[in-house]
Amino acid sequence: MPLPRTPEGRPALPTGLQRRLARLPIGLYRAGLGPLLGKRLLLLHHKGRVSGQHRRVVLEVVAHDAERGTWTLASGFGPKSAWYQNLRRTPRTLIQHGAHRHIVDTRFLGPEEGAAVMARYAPEHPRTARKLCSFMGFETDGSEESFREAGRQIPFVRLERAPDA
Repeated sequence: MPLPRTPEGRPALPTGLQRRLARLPIGLYRAGLGPLLGKRLLLLHHKGRVSGQHRRVVLEVVAHDAERGTWTLASGFGPKSAWYQNLRRTPRTLIQHGAHRHIVDTRFLGPEEGAAVMARYAPEHPRTARKLCSFMGFETDGSEESFREAGRQIPFVRLERAPDA
């Protein structure tokens, strides 16, 4: 059964049972069990741009630089994802990665930076990269250039540990 799509060709946000299942890892973080999810996931706290309410979402870490204190994320549902739009409004936020909490500032990557991120990610995680691109409606042939082209169209965010936090 094909995924429902938005008019832009992006996957539609999950609803009902799919949404509940996608949100299950948040409960693990609340229970202090976030480290069980490994280093490829983080819990992003964000403030609702309309409601002002505290929100949370678990996201895959596409790239992590522990020395620099950066985490790169891809918005799989595109630039209309609530968390992505909320970070545009309030770019300083809190994340939980493993057992650690960090105050971070958000930097939105441009198309060429996104292309470079995807070109590095694809050889390290080939199956996941193909699935991500397919999920988002981008065709890839496995070549570096096809992943670069997909990366130019995927909204990427880099979270940088706040220097004064």
